Amino acid sequence: MAQIRLSEKIENHGIIPQEQEQATPEELFARLIDKVKSYHPSPDAVESVEKAYKFAKAAHGDQLRKSGEPYIIHPLHTALILADLELDKETIMAGLMHDVIEDTKVTRKEMIDEFGEEVTDIVDGVTKLTQIDYDVDKVEKQAENLRKMFLAMAKDIRVILIKLADRLHNMRTLMYMPAEKQRDTSRETMDIYSPIASRLGISKIKIELDDLSLRYLEPEKYDELVEGVHLRLEHREDFMEDIIEQVSNLIEKAGIDATIDGRVKHYFSIYKKMVNQNKTLDQIFDVFAVRIIVDSVMDCYGALGVIHENFTPVPGRFKDYIAMPKQNMYQSLHTTLIGPNGQPFEIQIRTMDMHRTAEYGIAAHWKYKENITGEGSNEEAKISWLRQILDWQQDLSDNQEFMDLLKDDLNMFSENVYCFTPDGDLKNLPAGATPIDFAYSIHSAVGNRMVGARVNGKMVNIDYPIQNGDRVEIVTSNNSSGPSLDWLKLVKSTQAKNKINQWFKKLNKEENVEKGKDMIDKYCKSKGIDFKEINTAKYRDIVQQKYGFKDWDSLIAAVGHGGMKEGQIVNKLYDEYKRDHPEVITDEDIMNNINSETAKDIQRSSKSGVIVEGMDDVAVRFSKCCTPVPGDEIVGFVTRGRGVSIHRTDCVNIINLPTMDATRLVEASWAENATEISGKYMTEIVIYAHNRVGILADISKIFTEVDIDVDSINSRTSKAEIATITMSFGIHTIEELNKLITKIKNIEGIIDIERTTS
Repeated sequence: MAQIRLSEKIENHGIIPQEQEQATPEELFARLIDKVKSYHPSPDAVESVEKAYKFAKAAHGDQLRKSGEPYIIHPLHTALILADLELDKETIMAGLMHDVIEDTKVTRKEMIDEFGEEVTDIVDGVTKLTQIDYDVDKVEKQAENLRKMFLAMAKDIRVILIKLADRLHNMRTLMYMPAEKQRDTSRETMDIYSPIASRLGISKIKIELDDLSLRYLEPEKYDELVEGVHLRLEHREDFMEDIIEQVSNLIEKAGIDATIDGRVKHYFSIYKKMVNQNKTLDQIFDVFAVRIIVDSVMDCYGALGVIHENFTPVPGRFKDYIAMPKQNMYQSLHTTLIGPNGQPFEIQIRTMDMHRTAEYGIAAHWKYKENITGEGSNEEAKISWLRQILDWQQDLSDNQEFMDLLKDDLNMFSENVYCFTPDGDLKNLPAGATPIDFAYSIHSAVGNRMVGARVNGKMVNIDYPIQNGDRVEIVTSNNSSGPSLDWLKLVKSTQAKNKINQWFKKLNKEENVEKGKDMIDKYCKSKGIDFKEINTAKYRDIVQQKYGFKDWDSLIAAVGHGGMKEGQIVNKLYDEYKRDHPEVITDEDIMNNINSETAKDIQRSSKSGVIVEGMDDVAVRFSKCCTPVPGDEIVGFVTRGRGVSIHRTDCVNIINLPTMDATRLVEASWAENATEISGKYMTEIVIYAHNRVGILADISKIFTEVDIDVDSINSRTSKAEIATITMSFGIHTIEELNKLITKIKNIEGIIDIERTTS
C-alpha cells in the first residue's frame, strides 16, 4: 500500500527554522541522547556520550560564541548532525569534544587517559584541520594544508565527517560574523567542503552547505530565488497534490508497496540550472519532484513501467543511476514526464537503502558501525578517489599544479559518461572524456602505450568524445614512444592529466639531473668551494626539507630545468657546513689578512653599496619584490633601460626566471662600506600571529626599542583568526634584521615571521 507524505514537499525544505532555533544545552543534550538511543540503544553508548558531554562542558567552562550563547552549544549541534547520520559512539564523542584540545587547557595526554587513543586521535585530527588557513593568496600554504587534510581523511574518514558537521553548524550561525568573514567562509565552503561532502555521497550535508553558501555569496539573488520558489509553490500546490495522488493510485493498483512524497529542489541546484542554461525561474519546470521509495530494485523498474505507461516521458530525460551509479555510489531512476495540463515534472524512484545512501553517503553503512567490516563494500569504493588523490599528490612537487588538479578532481565528477571495456566492465569518466582518459583509467601503462582506439568496433580519433553506453577498446603497441604533450589539451580526467605529466617529468629527469650536477659543479669551482665536503646526507636532508623535495635527485633536477638556482643549493649546504665547522682565526691569520689587504688594489666602491661584476658606474636599484639588505646573497638582473635590478638569490622572481632571460643575470656583491654609503636599506617582513587585542602595540614597541622607523604597515585577519601583518622599514644589515625578528618572535601569539620573496 502506497504511503503518501504530502507535508514534506514544503516543510522539510529550507534552512531558516534550523538557524533560528533557541535551545539550552540541557535540551540539546536530551535530544542527542534520544537520537543516539534510537539507533545505538546499548547503555554503554549512552554512558560514553554523556561522559564526553560533561567533559567538554567542563573544559569550555564560561566560553561564549559570537552569538553570545554558551560555547558548548556548538559541539552539541555538531554531535546532533553526526547523530542524524547515525554514526558510531566514538564519532559522537569526538564531535562533542572536537574543540577541546584547541580551545581549552586540556592536553592530549589528559584526553587519552579519559577516553583512550581512538577518540583522542579523531579529536586531534579535527583540531589539525581547524588550524588550516585557506588564504587564497597563498597557494603554497593552501596546497600544503590541503595535502594534510587528505592525509588526515585517509587515516580516519571520521575526521572529515566531524569537520563537515562542524562546518555545517558554523554556516547555520554565520549571521553573527562580519560580512567579509561570511563571504570568505562561504567561498571556502563552496570550494572545499561541499565538493568533499558530494564526493562522499552525503547529499544531506552538501545540499545545505550549498544553499547557505549561496545565501552569503549572492544574497540578493538568493532572496529573490527563495521568494520566487515559494510563490510558485503556492500557485502549483494543487497541481503537485494532484500528481502525487495520481501516482499513488497507479502504484497501489500495480500492487507495489511504496512511500511517495513531493519535494522542492534545493535553491543552489535551481540557481545553477538558471545560470548554466541562461534561464529565468519561470523557465525552470522541474523545480518540484515526486520521489517514490520502494522495497526492491525489481519494484523500482516496475514502478517506472507503470509511470511511463500512464504519463508521457520527455525524450532524453531518463537516467538510470541504478544500473550505472554515480562515482559517489548514488543510485536512483530519474525521469521527466508531462503532466495532465502540459506541465513537466520529475520523478525519482529508489529503494530505501538507496535513499539512505543518497542522503547519508559513506555514513549510511560506515564500517565503524556494529557488525560491519567495510571490506569490499561501497564505503570503500566511495573513498577510492581519496586514495587516488594521495597517490598522485605524492608525485607533485608543484603546489599550483596540485591545486589545479585537486579542484578539477573535486568538481569535474558531477557530470559523467558511462562506457564499457571489451569485457563489459563499467567505466565512469568525466563528461567529454576521450579514449585517452579511458586508457589511463585502466592503467598508466595502457595509456603510455596507446596508439589508437576502437569504439563500438570502429576505429576513432583519439579526441573522440565518449558517449554513454560506448564500448571502448584501446589499441597499444610496445613500439609506442609514449604520450604526446598535446594529449594534455584533450583529456578531461585528473588521473590522465597527472599520469601524462609524470611521464614527461620522468622522461626528462635524468637529463635534468646531469645538467643540474654540472651547474652546481661550475658554481662551486667559481666560488672556490669543495663540493665533496659540503655534500653530506645530513646537509642534503636539511636542504630537501627547506625546499620541499622528496629526494635529492628531484632537487638537482629542479636546478637542471631552472626551477631552482644552483647558488641557493650550494650556499645553503655551505651554511650548514660552516655551522658544524666554525672558522678558527689565529693572530697570524689576522696579520696575514692585514698585509694582504694593504697589498691589494683598493676595492672598487659603489654609490649604491653594491658592486656589479664587469660594470662600473652602472645605475643600480633594489627590487621591491624581495628587498635585499647587506648580508643577503644577491644577484643582478640587467633590465631594459633601467640599469641593474638587485635581487636576493632566493627571490621567487629570480627562481622562476624564464630560461631566455637567464643570460641577463650578472654576479653582484655588497661593497665593504655598503652601510656607510647608503645608510639604511628598505626591507619588508610578514608576521603571522594569533589575533588578539594589543598585538600591534606590542610589535610597535619592539621597533621603538631598537630605534627603527616603520615606513608602512598593513594588517588583515583570516577566517581562522590568524592576523597577517606586513611591515616595511629601513635596516642596516641582515644581522640587525635577524635580531629584530628574534625579538618579535618572543611576543605572545606570534606564529611565524617571513621576509617577502615575491
